[in-house]
Amino acid sequence: MMQSRTIFWMIFTLVILLLVLAAALLSLTTGEASISLADIIPVLKEKEGMEYFILTEIRMPRIILAFAVGGALSLSGAILQGIFRNPLVEPYTLGISGGAAFGVALTIVTGMHFTIGMFMLPLSGFFGAMATILLVSLLGFLRGGTDIHKMLLIGVMISFVASSSMMFLMSVTTAENLHGIIFWIMGSLDEPNRLLIRITLFSSLAGLAISYLFARPLNALLLGEDKAGHLGINSRHTIRILFLVASLLTGICVSVAGVIGFVGLVIPHLIRLIAGSDYRFLLIGSFLGGSFFLILSDVIARTIISPNELPIGVITGMAGGVLFIIVLNKFRNRKQHGG
Repeated sequence: MMQSRTIFWMIFTLVILLLVLAAALLSLTTGEASISLADIIPVLKEKEGMEYFILTEIRMPRIILAFAVGGALSLSGAILQGIFRNPLVEPYTLGISGGAAFGVALTIVTGMHFTIGMFMLPLSGFFGAMATILLVSLLGFLRGGTDIHKMLLIGVMISFVASSSMMFLMSVTTAENLHGIIFWIMGSLDEPNRLLIRITLFSSLAGLAISYLFARPLNALLLGEDKAGHLGINSRHTIRILFLVASLLTGICVSVAGVIGFVGLVIPHLIRLIAGSDYRFLLIGSFLGGSFFLILSDVIARTIISPNELPIGVITGMAGGVLFIIVLNKFRNRKQHGG
């Protein structure tokens, strides 16, 4: 039984990996300037011309960033859902996106991104996210305890405060600044800075590797902190480290790509419905599933109203919500009929 389950998980992971590769190839060949699959290698070998520039300077960086951000957000969602034992928790529930958005809004309104440089926007988003993480951690881990329900409530309240503060800034600023804030909030993978892309990719892969060290503790936490303790798991230590990993990943993703919703909520839940709750496979499945979803969403965002481009957050919200409802209803119907 266990062996057949392992084979299923291996096949399932391989299928998702192939879907990621297929989505990446689709993204390379699709756009305002169409490039056939057969021409990709010859164009890359020539190392000159407009098609080479489009592939190496526009599409490949977007694919890498979509892979990293989608994987990291989905991985963070899977981790947090395991920590809080709540399938409705996502990376943004803890106020991380609100803190990052407020940091960016403050930078745009004060004009610091012009005086200091455009690198200031992702930095301000990251600092805003880190301030939120620090506040939630200090209040949630107060006196050496680990009250996950209290942390969740604190995160939601901080999110409300940050969102209200950001709306205040939006109401008193100029139309130009307002446009910049709204565009950032809706999310974008159009990041020209290669260093930021490399940092995001490295961080997402490092987060996946670190979280894998805690796959068994996460499985034990599904039974509750007390039962996990009886199995020899240090629940407080595990929760603190995993919370920090998930929060840092989310903070980096939000600071670089803006607020891209639904990835951290929908994808881990769908993977769990299909492949089960074993974190040895849920972590990698969620990472690859999030990467596939965001790469595909980026293709749709770039082409659906070509030559214009939709904010990717619009696509992930609409597609993720519809997909989630359809799959959830199918699984419920199957359970009701004993399938």
